[in-house]
Amino acid sequence: MENNKTKLGGRIWLNIILFGFMGQIAWAVENMFFNTFLYNSIYNGATQEAVNGSIDVMSAISIMVAASASFTVVATFLMGTLSDKIGKRKPFISIGYILWGIVTASFGVISRDHTAELFHLNDEIKILTVTVAMVIVMDCVMSFIGSTGNDAAFNAWVTDVTSTRNRATVESVLTILPLAATAGVMGLAGAVESIGYDVIFIGLGAIVTLCGIIGLFSIKDSNVKTVQSGSFWKDLLYGFRLSVVKENKKLYLALSANCFTSTAFQVFFPYIFIYLGNVMNFSLDNVLASLTPATMAVAAVVVIIAIALVISAGKLMDKLGKDKFMVFSVVLYFAGLFAAGFAKNIVVFFICAVPALLGWALFGIAMNASVRDYMPEGKVGSFQGIRIIFYVLIPMIIGPFIGNIVCRFSKITYTNEYNVVTSAPGNVMFWAAAVVAVLTLIPVIILRKNNKKTTE
Repeated sequence: MENNKTKLGGRIWLNIILFGFMGQIAWAVENMFFNTFLYNSIYNGATQEAVNGSIDVMSAISIMVAASASFTVVATFLMGTLSDKIGKRKPFISIGYILWGIVTASFGVISRDHTAELFHLNDEIKILTVTVAMVIVMDCVMSFIGSTGNDAAFNAWVTDVTSTRNRATVESVLTILPLAATAGVMGLAGAVESIGYDVIFIGLGAIVTLCGIIGLFSIKDSNVKTVQSGSFWKDLLYGFRLSVVKENKKLYLALSANCFTSTAFQVFFPYIFIYLGNVMNFSLDNVLASLTPATMAVAAVVVIIAIALVISAGKLMDKLGKDKFMVFSVVLYFAGLFAAGFAKNIVVFFICAVPALLGWALFGIAMNASVRDYMPEGKVGSFQGIRIIFYVLIPMIIGPFIGNIVCRFSKITYTNEYNVVTSAPGNVMFWAAAVVAVLTLIPVIILRKNNKKTTE
């Protein structure tokens, strides 16, 4: 039987916030810094001959995103099912985070110079190609370990310790954490030139590792429920059975809806900071330099109000039902993305981003909580792999591919300070994302109809 308590204890909330936030910090480093790391560090300073002779930077980014997504799925399937098998999440969370931080820190030593020295290379094309390959391989290793700790174990643990009465509230907090992590990592982006990628990777990696060590003492496996067939491989493939899909139609509809919104997000997100910096000439340094105590105070008030509204929305969903918020949030998400494609300056762009982020957040709260509600009891760990296919694998393969195609079709280029010409993302990626986002309404409408039939 599911735990139907509405209130969660302080220890549970501590772990939800701590591991949720640090996990998002690690993912933000990967999603934001690894792409710009390739663009601004690995490729930057390379000769035109090396750039032309190696893989195109936009293609390298899309390959890296897709490859890491594949490793994420494999890890989540294997380790989620294994955590069900042994009936514990804690070892996977704590050890996973410890290793996750170590691997993140290792990116601080990757460079073309180190590659040339390590492999005794002199050819510029080979040096660049091998260095790019090393970044992609290490990103896959990081994704495997990170997914073990976060996607497989932590997400299963959250489902274990929550119920249908409080999951939207918990999801509202978990939805804020990626935004907070992104803001924190963005704050470091302005310091990249002064302190370097190596310091950032090593520093943030150390913090994630420390979080894993804390988990050894703070996490409890008190509500893990498992239903096992006796065979690890049967449990691993459980979610692919047609009979299971039919029995859990609502779950797969909710996962499909999440797949569309996540794919729309991945159309532009891998390229967003390259777009802002090199196409829209946005400089975080200039923004930070222009801040005054008054504007910082106003910004703080706005952030506090936004957080309060998001958490209130989660509580409202727990009381009124999640279905009532789904269509509205998708429309808001679509409108913001569509408008962003027309933005000609950074101020208008950020104004357009507000409804897009709000729609994305509201939809994530409602649908992520619904996915947890629909998870078959005793198979929560095993289903994390199915969940990650819809949340990560499909979106991170299809999304960046769509973004790469439409951006290359627009033929926008950027000439760096070394007078080397490379391709750059364009505004069309937001319109492509908006088209994908509106497709979310298909599974949402079907899911709402199924929910109405159930309650009648």
